[in-house]
Amino acid sequence: MSLIQKIKSLGISAIAGVLLVIAAVIAFTWANSPFAESYHAIWTNLFTIGIGEFALSKPIILWINDALMAVFFLLVGLEIKREVISGALSDRRKAMLPILAAVGGIVVPALIYSGVNFGGEQSGWAIPAATDIAFALGILALLGKRVPVELKIFLTAVAVVDDLGAILIIAAFFTESISWGAIGVAAGAMVLLTGLNRSDVQKPIPYLIVGAILWVAVLKSGIHATVAGVLLAMAIPAGQRLTPDAFLIRLRGLVPKDDDEGTGNIAPESYVHNVREICDDVESPMLRWEHALTPYVLLGIMPIFAFANAGVSVVGSSTGLGPVGFGVMFGLLLGKPIGIMLGAFIGVKLGLCDLPKSLSWGHLHGAAWLGGIGFTMSLFIANLSLTGDAASAAKLGLLIGSVIAGVIGAIVLVRVTRTDQNTSFSNPNG
Repeated sequence: MSLIQKIKSLGISAIAGVLLVIAAVIAFTWANSPFAESYHAIWTNLFTIGIGEFALSKPIILWINDALMAVFFLLVGLEIKREVISGALSDRRKAMLPILAAVGGIVVPALIYSGVNFGGEQSGWAIPAATDIAFALGILALLGKRVPVELKIFLTAVAVVDDLGAILIIAAFFTESISWGAIGVAAGAMVLLTGLNRSDVQKPIPYLIVGAILWVAVLKSGIHATVAGVLLAMAIPAGQRLTPDAFLIRLRGLVPKDDDEGTGNIAPESYVHNVREICDDVESPMLRWEHALTPYVLLGIMPIFAFANAGVSVVGSSTGLGPVGFGVMFGLLLGKPIGIMLGAFIGVKLGLCDLPKSLSWGHLHGAAWLGGIGFTMSLFIANLSLTGDAASAAKLGLLIGSVIAGVIGAIVLVRVTRTDQNTSFSNPNG
């Protein structure tokens, strides 16, 4: 197998994780090199969209953090919606395990940060509360088939609930002074989006046009602009026009009469367009949007965000980690594993949920450490909550904490899965 084939076999999450690491390492190295000034100067350049009074001019860093990350949050919103409708969060009892684990993984890191910074900088309490799903699933992908599928589902569900918590935190605690006029425009855009949904409009263009208006309105309202991405995701239709059975009937109806014997010529070239339309009808717009956005977000937007925000200057700095950095680092390294395991343990012991049969507490222990990888969302919240030396210390703490948590999580899972394999070999009858 060639190197390219091996990379492709790892899956998009693993590739995205590698790209994030590369982007972060380049940014960190550049920001601590003799050319550090040029790195920071890139992001302060103004970029303008529009003409005259209708122009929107912002530094490049804000276009990345406000506009590109709105697309990231659009994908997050679509993933949350899918999980609630038909995924790991659709069954109430099954959903309770990742929900309780995620709640513990949000509360305990926040408490640890606040304890370390008691009497000091408290505004960064939410930084260690988020899990980076691309990194976490990337490590699981690198471990291959030795990791049970149920563990990937569990960790994905935990990260989804984490992201939902982060969205609520951003909306509730990082809102500037409110512009009620802009809020009114945003509300009108949401009414239009809801109307498009109720009218079963499937084409993306109307949603994109109204979504752009929504983004500008939210940007001007004082609420962080990325919330617009989540609001747009909630308006994308999740229903199918065709059931799977109806899809097969329609597909068979396209077979030429001279192919009734089943010669394999089911979709000749002249029928490709019709087949594509039928496929569009059996797949919901929500899933189409998610599938279309995933490679651009994971392989493009997230590495760009990491490259723009991971350039923490430590050379010549007298601040070091300090209480803020240590609060973030210990929040990830201690708070996440303790919180996730505690939430899951309480849920199982109280009978609110069950541990899947294919998983052990060792599996959850490894996943809990991977939950301490708080890269993308933690960086984002750090930018919102802190400035200056405090922000640099927080980013340094989350970089160190995320790397250590990822390494420990991978080691724990390798040991657990190796033990499982040895047990199954020695006792093949279970």
